Amino acid sequence: MRPVDPFDDASTARAVIDDRGAVARWGVGARRLLGYEAHEVLGRPAAALLAEPDALAALVGPRWSGDLALRHRDGRTVSVHLLALRRPQRGDRADWRVVVRPDHAELDPPDDVVTTAALDQSPCPMLVCDERLRVRWINDRMAELIDLPDHEVRGLRITDIGVRRENAEVEELLADVLATGRARDIEGYVRPSGLHRAAGTLTRIAPLTDGSGRVRGACLTGHDFTEHHLARERLRLVNEASVQIGTTLDVTRTAQELADVCIPALADFVSVDLLDRQESGEAPTELAAPVELRRAAHHSVDPGNPMAVVKPGHTEVYPATSPQADSLVAGRTIVATVASGRLDQWLNWNRTRGERVKEFGVHSTMSVPIQARGHTLGVAVLTRYRRPDPFTPDDVLLAEEITARAAVCIDNARRFSRERETALALQRSLLPRSLPRTAAVEAASRYLPAARAGVGGDWFDVIPLSGMRVAMVVGDVVGHGIQASATMGRLRTAVRTLADIDLAPDELLTHLDDLVVRLSAEAGNEGSPGEVGATCLYAVYDPVSRRCTLARAGHPAPVMLTPGGAAREVDLPAGPPLGLGGLPFESAELALPEGSVLSLFTDGLIESRERDVDAGHALLCEALAVPSDSLDETCDRLLGALLPPGGSSDDVALLLARTLGLPASQVATWDIPADPALVAPVRKQVVQQLDRWNLSEASFTAELVVSELVTNAIRYGARPIRLRLIHDATTLICEVSDTNHTAPHLRRAKTWDEGGRGLLLVAQLTQRWGSRHTAEGKTIWAEISLLGEE
Repeated sequence: MRPVDPFDDASTARAVIDDRGAVARWGVGARRLLGYEAHEVLGRPAAALLAEPDALAALVGPRWSGDLALRHRDGRTVSVHLLALRRPQRGDRADWRVVVRPDHAELDPPDDVVTTAALDQSPCPMLVCDERLRVRWINDRMAELIDLPDHEVRGLRITDIGVRRENAEVEELLADVLATGRARDIEGYVRPSGLHRAAGTLTRIAPLTDGSGRVRGACLTGHDFTEHHLARERLRLVNEASVQIGTTLDVTRTAQELADVCIPALADFVSVDLLDRQESGEAPTELAAPVELRRAAHHSVDPGNPMAVVKPGHTEVYPATSPQADSLVAGRTIVATVASGRLDQWLNWNRTRGERVKEFGVHSTMSVPIQARGHTLGVAVLTRYRRPDPFTPDDVLLAEEITARAAVCIDNARRFSRERETALALQRSLLPRSLPRTAAVEAASRYLPAARAGVGGDWFDVIPLSGMRVAMVVGDVVGHGIQASATMGRLRTAVRTLADIDLAPDELLTHLDDLVVRLSAEAGNEGSPGEVGATCLYAVYDPVSRRCTLARAGHPAPVMLTPGGAAREVDLPAGPPLGLGGLPFESAELALPEGSVLSLFTDGLIESRERDVDAGHALLCEALAVPSDSLDETCDRLLGALLPPGGSSDDVALLLARTLGLPASQVATWDIPADPALVAPVRKQVVQQLDRWNLSEASFTAELVVSELVTNAIRYGARPIRLRLIHDATTLICEVSDTNHTAPHLRRAKTWDEGGRGLLLVAQLTQRWGSRHTAEGKTIWAEISLLGEE
């Protein structure tokens, strides 16, 4: 049978008194005990039912029990033993549930089959109830657990003994066992008086039957598995630490995660202090007091961390009497209590800390050194002031396990930071410190390492070429770290070398592709190739013709903004990435009016998890189209518009170039007949042209250079032969072109040689000289500095 509602039970008197002292509920048992119907007492003061009205003032605290004299409806006095439980309601309100236990004679017949079966079949501690959920018997262990003797609870229900949610759940399980006849198990945690930690119990409820198999009651037995529970909690905390600590490669974040995990499971306040790295990058190997530590993180059960004395990022020197220094010097965990006096000397030395200890009532500290890979990184100090129990040996083992896991993560974060700083220093040393000033373009650049992955292999460069031309290059090596930076340095050097011999963009990328293939082969082992790869964009701009030739190897196409026009992506053949080998590259040529802005960049600028590449290109074009006189300002605007606030997931290289044009008045060209007798008239025309340009100071040097280059072209070259002079404010360039593809080279002439000294003379008189191959033949050029002629 399923028991009825407690207030319908006639054998036990039950009532509820609200916070005003009036009767709120009146059970059938209460009517049977005092003779009042429900409508006669509901809403009336409960004191009217007492023989001594002042006795109601005794109801204080969460529970009260004792003997009381009640007034019957017929006027006589009824003496009862009453149990009152205070039940919190909404807000600060509360009511009282009062129960009068039934007569013991009714519950304890001499031939009580239920009690006999319970004594024979149930372990301790135990509780036996009958079919109506009334407690028939409890042993001493159960009485100790609920803090009520057997004779005061006999006849009551579980919900009469306590008002916690667990009481109602146990009573529901008892009712289910009585109705179904099947045993039930429930795990619970109770906190006995005097203990801070909860005790774990496995409660087993089994039906009690008579000889005919009829369910006559239920037996509740409790089994203590506190140690098992604590071990499981420790395992859970270790598992949480392995998940929550080390989510990033940031030292401060990792230290904060260590402090957060320990609160409140292990301590009420945790501080994490780390040793500063030495110049070598490692933590000091030998420690001696006093020790200077830097606060990395702290956490408290109280909001705002009022227990903290040192702010994160600040340092403090800890003397020999401090738990921090003692633990670091000893290399082991040290537990200290205020009551033992072990902390007195240190607290007297640091008055501020001593005042905090007294203010918060700190009673125990545990200092755990943070050690990983044979190095001591710092110390974690766990403090208790809310929890009354001191640290136990199990707490020490648990703290050491969690700290050891955190130490490896902190060491990994430091190693990553050190490697990132090294790679960043290498990266920046391999990138140009400043861009050269040329007559062809005005340029500005930016490089940003990845927010988390660190530096990579992105690079950019502006390379002055002969004939006032300029080369612009942007590249991206696959991967991150020192290896990517080193590969980037080798490729940048190779590009500058190949650009110095004036290779066309597509031909330069072909040579660069061969180099990447060789680098990949060198990086492999045991016959397997390495994984070196890169992309590159190479462009050459000529300010005389105002035309630009470009080629790319798997790199994003540049974006162009012409004066008065809209920003758009340059239509340029993609080309394969560098390192595949054997595939051709194509170049394209386009006209760039003076004042055009060319944007070269790596994929980290336009690619993002939040948007696709097309959306990135659209944002880039929109930001580039905003008018601005400063390219540096434009660079900052582009980065701000395209990169997320926390930084890009990949490193970013950006190069902006505004084209300049060389006026036709600064260029002079002559077609030279293949007649040595005409060299003198050519020299005269050159001198006259320099006079018109007001460059007479350079006439002597220019006359000698032109004479030598034109004579060599007539003697060793092939027609047609052309002479061109170009100048700007700082440089005069002499160029002689012919259709012979054989380039001259500098050599040392012997004593009796009649020739071989011309190019040596040119090299001594000019700032630099060289040759470049063209589709028609070759061009020999020489640059004369005008600054030295002033």
